[in-house]
Amino acid sequence: MDWNPAYSWLVLALLLSLAELTSGAMVLLALGIAAALTAAVTALGLTLPWQMLSMAIFAGVLLPLCVMVIRPRFSPRGVAYGTTGTGVEKGNHYTTLRRDFDDATGIKVNGDFYRLRDLDSGETEFPTGTTVVFRRFEGTTALVTLHQPADIAPQDDNSLRKEP
Repeated sequence: MDWNPAYSWLVLALLLSLAELTSGAMVLLALGIAAALTAAVTALGLTLPWQMLSMAIFAGVLLPLCVMVIRPRFSPRGVAYGTTGTGVEKGNHYTTLRRDFDDATGIKVNGDFYRLRDLDSGETEFPTGTTVVFRRFEGTTALVTLHQPADIAPQDDNSLRKEP
């Protein structure tokens, strides 16, 4: 059995499709399908420039199709797309905690620990269990404000005095 250039495209298609198992973005799967279709074109006897052109055309058609049409069908419902730091968490309430090895105060956002700083006072140390509202990131520091419950009205000093 002689080696045919179509086999090279099939091997590339297999490797790209297997690599898709590590990413889940459907990009490598689209390229794997494009390589498999290019193997079919190569089996027809086209030369290398035509093979490359067909790979580019197949990839140009399949990449947007896989990313925009197929990938959302594999994503769970209700998932807010975006990663930590893109503003998806803005306005969420978090409870402060202390990190074990350096006793730093922070919050966990999507499972990752971030040190914090209060936007109003610049304070970086809070008691464990303090409820804060996330505002934004500045580098790897979470900028927060203290949570002020809306149902508790502020009291003035006169209301605290007892009448004789």
